[in-house]
Amino acid sequence: MRIVGILLILLGSLAAIGEVFDIAFPTARWFFNTSRDVSWLNTGKVDPQGLPWFGWLSSAFISIIGVVAIYMGCLMALSIFRNQPFHIGRWTTNPESLTSSLEKKDLSPKTAFWLSRILTLVAMTLGFTLFISGIFLNHWLFHLSYGASWLHFDQETVSKLPWFGWMTSCIIFLLGLHFTIRSFTRGPRNPITIRRVRRFCEIKRGYYSLIILCTLIGLASLDQVLVGKRALAVKHNGEWKFPAFLPTDLKNENFGINDESAKAPANYRKLKKQFEESGQGTVIMPLIPFDPTGDTLPTRSRPLIQRDGLYYEAGERKPFFGLAARFHDIDDGRIHMRYTFRNGKISGPVDGWDDEGAPVYNADYRTGQLLKETFMAAGSQSDFLNLATGELRALKYHPAPPIPEAGNWLGTTSQGFDVLAYLYGGLQVNFKAAIIYLPIIYFIGMTVGLLMGYFGSWFDLMVQRLIEIFSNMPYLFVIIILSSMVPEQLKGLPIILTILILFGWMSMTYLMRTAAYRDKERDYIAAARVIGAGTPRILFRHLLPNTVAIIVTLVPFTMSTLISALTSLDYLGFGLPPEYATWGRLLNDGLSNLSAPWLVTSTFTVLVGLLVLITFIGEAVREAFDPKKFTYYR
Repeated sequence: MRIVGILLILLGSLAAIGEVFDIAFPTARWFFNTSRDVSWLNTGKVDPQGLPWFGWLSSAFISIIGVVAIYMGCLMALSIFRNQPFHIGRWTTNPESLTSSLEKKDLSPKTAFWLSRILTLVAMTLGFTLFISGIFLNHWLFHLSYGASWLHFDQETVSKLPWFGWMTSCIIFLLGLHFTIRSFTRGPRNPITIRRVRRFCEIKRGYYSLIILCTLIGLASLDQVLVGKRALAVKHNGEWKFPAFLPTDLKNENFGINDESAKAPANYRKLKKQFEESGQGTVIMPLIPFDPTGDTLPTRSRPLIQRDGLYYEAGERKPFFGLAARFHDIDDGRIHMRYTFRNGKISGPVDGWDDEGAPVYNADYRTGQLLKETFMAAGSQSDFLNLATGELRALKYHPAPPIPEAGNWLGTTSQGFDVLAYLYGGLQVNFKAAIIYLPIIYFIGMTVGLLMGYFGSWFDLMVQRLIEIFSNMPYLFVIIILSSMVPEQLKGLPIILTILILFGWMSMTYLMRTAAYRDKERDYIAAARVIGAGTPRILFRHLLPNTVAIIVTLVPFTMSTLISALTSLDYLGFGLPPEYATWGRLLNDGLSNLSAPWLVTSTFTVLVGLLVLITFIGEAVREAFDPKKFTYYR
């Protein structure tokens, strides 16, 4: 728990610090980026005069104090009317306690009795007054807030305020702080839990699977440090810059490029080659220098080698068949001459383009012999054909096969994205979805299940019928219908997860209901009621800790269900938009291009591998937390 708390504190702190100082920390940047990209997760358009935070804060504070005063006054009045205490968690309203306190002030019993009633009425009146004041003083408070520059944020500061990012960062930080403090203040560890952990470590298949999964989570959290097209560090004119950790793109002019592309975002892969040739600087790229999406690569190519009058692809024994080219600029994919090869010789049409991309030359060859040619540009044909445009290279149009020398270890997709970077982006999406999805559905499912078992009666019957109705719906079809109804501009990970959460919370309700039914009549629950514990305290401080084995056992299987659901939706085209890297869309791309088997095999391998790891962990946890392992019953 201490390690988890420290990691959460670090993540929340980095997210907030990065937002304040414009630093894009790995993983931590995602909260604010999502808040800006999704329209309903930020403030959008704001008042031209700015955001009057003081007005909103003052009105909310006065109204909340008023509501609390009304609430407590009403409870006190109810307690006096019934002449019995009223319990609210740890606080108890007792009509005799106030009277007794007043009697100690040398007041007669009758005076103390009526004075306590008057004070209760005053509390209720004050509450109503504060609540009404919070409503009617809005105009004055907001006018005051707009009048003082330090009592409001201007329009530029608050434009598209990422409230979701700030809220998430605060929640993560406070949760980590709670876990950390709790780890130091709690008593000795439960011996049963220690035995369960030891039993889990003895199941090597699950233990090693957990280590591998944690390693994958660590790699996924490195984000742009490991995978990305922006350089980690660039040294130019003796000055170091760190583009990968900046919220905006640097331009070519920032690195001494003053041609027509000076205002364009810097291409760091090309810049690295230029610096290596000229020795003017240093560029440090991530291990995989490609973005998962939005980074369409030019046509890939491999060098051709000539032996005995025939051309062979590097590393191949058979003569080359296919298209080959010479490039004006291989980094931009601008072709100078394109040839058709059969049996290692030029045989078929030959086309040529000038430096601007206009077609100026075509010819026809047969077994290496020129049959006819046409040149359609100013200048000499021989000068055009003899341009120094580099070596002859075999063209690999997208989806291109694996080309390690070009950095594409698993090839490219039909959209021109690097497959390895795309798989990495899909892994990040799955982990991010799990981090959001699991706590929400378990909170809803555990709360509803505990309430069903604890209260029973009509509440239990009503919720059971509701769950039966939802359970009998065709889960995937309903999600597809709801997903297709969402406008394209609103689609994203939050919307898809919201739709999945609508149906995902029901899986553990019956288990929690059974646990609550079993334990609610036991002595420790009766003792909690006697000492005045309220319903929330009984549910979450007494019943819930005794269901930890159920929750921990279900988590791995719920995560595998989530990954399968996301992959299925993306495969069918009803999942996340194209700017998200998803394994389902990559699997669909592979099945649409069966001539590119590396797409299907790589996606299938990582998907099945991750699901197998999670399943092994789930089986080991279920066996380690099996209560029969630690009882005397056989």
